[in-house]
Amino acid sequence: MNIVDETFGVKTGRRCEMVDITGQVAGIVKTSGITAGDCIVYCPHTTAAITINENADPDVVHDMLMTLEELLPQDRRGYRHNEGNSDAHVKSSLVGPTQQILINNGRLSLGTWQGIYFCEFDGPRSRRVTVQIRGK
Repeated sequence: MNIVDETFGVKTGRRCEMVDITGQVAGIVKTSGITAGDCIVYCPHTTAAITINENADPDVVHDMLMTLEELLPQDRRGYRHNEGNSDAHVKSSLVGPTQQILINNGRLSLGTWQGIYFCEFDGPRSRRVTVQIRGK
């Protein structure tokens, strides 16, 4: 089994946004030379996350961010964390820091409408994403 690790940066411009990173991840898979295995996409931040969802209609991203904000507003009463980003920590935990995607024939096995997103909940910031590819 071969293992390839690569990290790349993501710069965000708003407090909450979803950045499509499918192209960067697919490029890493392609250059790895691994044709069968899996790809783990990991976010090492406590106020950001990784998810897979539709990338054909931008309204899906809008609706997801709107729903998360309605469920977990930044100014919710009762938060105790002093930095003013408790909502971002909760959103990050709910969405999760990692996604795993199968690799077949040297390509990510994503569905027709699926894309990989870096989810920013406490921006704007400069962030990192680590990709680990395992296989043969």
